[in-house]
Amino acid sequence: MKSFVSYSADCDFPIENLPFGVFSTNDNPEKRIGVAIGNEIFDLKSGAHFFTGPILNEHQDVFRKDCLNDFMALGRPAWVEARITLQHLLAADNKTLQEPGIRSKSFVSQESATMHLPARIGDYTDFYSSIHHATNVGIMFRGKDNALMPNWKYLPVGYHGRASSVVVSGTPIRRPRGQTLPVEGEPPVFGPSRLMDFELEVAFFVGGPPTKLGETVPASRAYEHIFGMVLMNDWSARDIQKWEYVPLGPFGAKNLGTTIAPWVVTMEALEPFKVPNYPQDPKPFEYLQHEESCNFDIKLQVDIKPPNGVVSTVSRSNFKYMYWTPRQQLAHHTVTGCNINPGDLMASGTISGDTADSYGSMLELSWRGTQQVSLKDGTTRKFLQDNDEVIITGYCQGEGLRVGFGSCTGKLLPPIE
Repeated sequence: MKSFVSYSADCDFPIENLPFGVFSTNDNPEKRIGVAIGNEIFDLKSGAHFFTGPILNEHQDVFRKDCLNDFMALGRPAWVEARITLQHLLAADNKTLQEPGIRSKSFVSQESATMHLPARIGDYTDFYSSIHHATNVGIMFRGKDNALMPNWKYLPVGYHGRASSVVVSGTPIRRPRGQTLPVEGEPPVFGPSRLMDFELEVAFFVGGPPTKLGETVPASRAYEHIFGMVLMNDWSARDIQKWEYVPLGPFGAKNLGTTIAPWVVTMEALEPFKVPNYPQDPKPFEYLQHEESCNFDIKLQVDIKPPNGVVSTVSRSNFKYMYWTPRQQLAHHTVTGCNINPGDLMASGTISGDTADSYGSMLELSWRGTQQVSLKDGTTRKFLQDNDEVIITGYCQGEGLRVGFGSCTGKLLPPIE
């Protein structure tokens, strides 16, 4: 496809992508919905009146909101209609938006925009769905013979996270203080976490009408409730986590901050990059079964940028390593009757591949702190140091086509004294 907006072949945001986000500018601080195209943003508040299809003609106001929740709530037929309209408007041979007066009012450069959370996140759930990550962690703490817990291949393990501390890319994260147990058999101590980590994740936003308490959504129907996906860094204080997680799981070690990228890539944009689901044995229960693929070839990368600015790539992974799919995660989330709402966020858990350079956390890359991870500036890391910036990127690559997610960044600041 060709757009009148120019961009390079390796741009994350061609006309085949068109991810949604929320932005503001210095000259207009009002938060509004936009679509990324090339290095620009199409302001949907200014273009809401162009959505005249059978569904959106009656719902143009969803594009005049300050978040995506109302648009997400309309469901997949509306999302598809919006995508068709956008691709028509942005096509090279369509002059509607190219008129000078409209062009200048409808587009802003991404450089001049401040990005915000794309939705009001009512609830946030984090899963543990990468088999290589779960196996690695299990080997570290329980040994090879007992790496996976007995339930792991029967259900998508997850926990309810803290929605209030989900922040948009670029927001600094403070090294937390908390209780840790540096020496086994001795009393715990209180102080700054010494073992700060990133977690390479991809999350999806829930869409469609809200479900009612008691209602379930099997995996076979779950796709209608998956709006799109974002990159995520689930910051983790490993030493705080180790001391607190028994018997109820992660708490303060995880609620200190979770960073997501500002652009939500729709499932329609990801459709050409589907790959077979990861083989599952034993066969899942019926409510977790779905015939269609819900796995994607998303190339993922993690860089660390220390204060000297020398960027080092420490991990290259891929979403295709996921054992449990987004459909299965949502189905298991609702199987007990838990209700879901548009704007809810559900995360993959750390995504690790099957080689040492594809692990999605410092815990694995340093193998529980027993190995050094070398950076380009000659320094090494076992875990993150103060003022390290973590940069996560991801994209799908086709023939002459790249559908990207932008970047998910955050700098780890020293603890508050």
